[in-house]
Amino acid sequence: MTTGLLAVIDMQRVFAEPDSPWAAPRFAEAAAGVRQLLPAFGDRVTFTRFLAPDKPVGAWRAYYEQWPFALQPPDAQLWELTEEFAGRAPHVLDATTFGKWTPELAARVGPEGRLVLAGVSTDCCVLSTALAAADAGVEVLVAAEACAGADDDSHARALHVMDLYQPLIRVVTVAELL
Repeated sequence: MTTGLLAVIDMQRVFAEPDSPWAAPRFAEAAAGVRQLLPAFGDRVTFTRFLAPDKPVGAWRAYYEQWPFALQPPDAQLWELTEEFAGRAPHVLDATTFGKWTPELAARVGPEGRLVLAGVSTDCCVLSTALAAADAGVEVLVAAEACAGADDDSHARALHVMDLYQPLIRVVTVAELL
């Protein structure tokens, strides 16, 4: 069942470091799930990075007024993939949006493809990516224990919401994928 493209969403320092305002408390557990998945997908892996825009526009202005620490350039340390994954990322896609379903990711998956999602945060960037890909007609599988949310409750709620979209989106285990 390891067909398709694995998109590893935002496994970045800003979500990994415990003192970060955006820390995902179960980042280490999600990373363990990602580690299990990587060998099964070989070169069919894309890592994504969330980045702040040069100049926020629209509703993003209010967002960055709430999170001014994040207005840093793309090469800032907080935006780096964690050390564990930086050297294992054959393809990296950057986006200034929560959802990573960009034309670039769509081209990598293909119109009849399958997208497997892992990463952080389940209740934000993973959810946004899953919904957009499903709307585009792509089969989406979310590896539940290879994801982490802002907190356990938000993670569980996001998985529940995504599972409501069956058969377009299915929440699965790492073991099911392998």
